[in-house]
Parts: sequence; structure tokens; C-alpha cells
Amino acid sequence: MAAQPEITQRDLRNRSKEIMDAVEHGQAFTVTRDGHQIGELIPLRRRRRFVPREEFAAMSRGASAIDIDAFRADQDAALDHDAADPYGR
Repeated sequence: MAAQPEITQRDLRNRSKEIMDAVEHGQAFTVTRDGHQIGELIPLRRRRRFVPREEFAAMSRGASAIDIDAFRADQDAALDHDAADPYGR
């Protein structure tokens, strides 16, 4: 793994757009002040929000079958049957 490039606090201030664009594209930096490392500037991990149907189907092929009766029994066991009716019935 390659070392992160170091940038000074002044570089961060003066070249913020350029540096933030690099971070957005996956580059990480170590920020220094007076020659001392004070922090890291790293990109956020992006989670996918959409999985294509074909990929979901491929992942699901290896999943175990669901016993619907056992599933409903588990739900009933977890449900508070004595909870107040929100509609006041």
C-alpha cells in the first residue's frame, strides 16, 4: 500500500478545490501543520443503493429456502399482542 501524500494546512487552504476534487476521486492525504502530522483527509466509502436484478438473482441462488410457517411463528412470537390499538378499537 502506497503512503498517502502529505499536504500542509496552508496547501489545504490555498488549493482546497483541487484537493477536494482529488479526494472525491479516491485520493487520501495526510495533513500537516508545522511539520507534524495532524490528520487525514480521506474519501467516504460510497454504498451502492441499487443492485441490478441479475446480480441480486445470482446472489440469491445460494440462499437457503424460507419455511414460511416458521417465519410467521417467529413474527408472532416477537409481536406484542397486548399493544394498544393505535386506532382506539
